[in-house]
Amino acid sequence: MGMITKSPSTPVIRTISVEQPLVWLALGWRDLMRSGWISALHGLVLSLIGGVIIAIAHERFWLLAGALSGFMVVAPVLATSLYALSRAIERHEKANFSVVLKTWLNWQNNHFNKWTQDYWCMVQFGALLMLAATGWVLTSAALITLWAPAPIHTPIDFIQYVVLAHNGWLFEIWLGIGGIMAAPMFASSVIAMPMLLDRRVSLMQAILTSWQTILVNPVVMALWAALIMLLTLLGMLSMMLGLIILVPVLGHASWHAYRDLVDVSAFEEREALSAPDSQFGEAGSA
Repeated sequence: MGMITKSPSTPVIRTISVEQPLVWLALGWRDLMRSGWISALHGLVLSLIGGVIIAIAHERFWLLAGALSGFMVVAPVLATSLYALSRAIERHEKANFSVVLKTWLNWQNNHFNKWTQDYWCMVQFGALLMLAATGWVLTSAALITLWAPAPIHTPIDFIQYVVLAHNGWLFEIWLGIGGIMAAPMFASSVIAMPMLLDRRVSLMQAILTSWQTILVNPVVMALWAALIMLLTLLGMLSMMLGLIILVPVLGHASWHAYRDLVDVSAFEEREALSAPDSQFGEAGSA
């Protein structure tokens, strides 16, 4: 692996080989097997959320298309405790339910000043991603309802009047705007979320590191983004059931992507989320 030196305000970014995303997926599967039902529970929760979205908007596909794609934008936030489970496994700590609870409730509980940017950085970033997702949902709904030649109520309507429309460029415009909005979100979050969990860095440091990683490894990160989109789409097409497995695999794999791509040894760790143990422990044990 090559090493590219950055300024002291950001970590060293490693250059990696193009097949490494497949290694991340394999490691993600390994972590799913080791953490068991706790990881699968994350996938179940997200598949249920996706099911609720479909139930609410199943006859309003103009809304459903934007809502489901916007849902993917905030997935890195929802996967935060999967990163924590992978970190616990890496450190030979117990990967149990207490790790999940501490990740969401008190990962930052040793701060004396609760109003510093460091304390709120993950909350701030999550809010930004959710605003971006909301903006895309509204944009998508407006494009489809205003420009489609007929009302879009079902996936068949979407395919007939948007994807396969003979006149106009609605589908191309819809894809283009979606890509323009999604690409910066991916570039900003792919490394930032696990880094914010793992190290005491500011929100700006984490986002800059994430962008630098994209610039140093453009082909690898493009492949990684494509794999995430493809596997997520497959999970959605399986009536959301595939997400039960694919969400935790991708979440754990994202942790390993972060560990492979960024050398954060010069930055202070956040507090450990579980007590050291020579065994991984039973999933869900105290």
